[in-house]
Amino acid sequence: MEITENTLLMIFPNARQQAGVFVPALHAAMQRWEIDSPRRMTAFLAQIGHESGQLRYVKELGNDRYLSRYDTGSLALRLGNSPQPDGDGQLYCGRGLIQVTGRNNYQACSMALFGDERLLALPQLLEQPRWASESAAWFWHSRGLNQLADRGEFNRITRHINGGLNGLEDRLKLWARAREVLS
Repeated sequence: MEITENTLLMIFPNARQQAGVFVPALHAAMQRWEIDSPRRMTAFLAQIGHESGQLRYVKELGNDRYLSRYDTGSLALRLGNSPQPDGDGQLYCGRGLIQVTGRNNYQACSMALFGDERLLALPQLLEQPRWASESAAWFWHSRGLNQLADRGEFNRITRHINGGLNGLEDRLKLWARAREVLS
């Protein structure tokens, strides 16, 4: 089953021209990371649709004050950011279609995608359609979400991506729409 611009627009009507921009990138990333069955594809598309505002945002929304929560304290440490208020919380804010966040995740993603640490120096690469898609598919694969999708464990997938069930209603609507369009 191949993703087309029309398919994406039926699932993400708010994507507008972004749907066409993301088609080749999503197709390549989903193929590479084995997001290749209807169950996997629909769950993946629903999650990236919510996380990216239907492909409209590839960088976390929030001002410096909001993003500073990644800069110091226990959250910063969990993400691999330094405990000093040095701006790495803003540097390694959520990017890509699943919002890779924190130095540790950028480093792991960089090693998986490039075989080096270039994302630590160039985190903005995850704002490009190709790398926004690849990083989301890598994250999905690295967390074993294909297997959860195979079993229909959508809420568990949401917890792995979001840490909780934030936005669950929207995610479920997108999942239902994706299943309807791709079935």
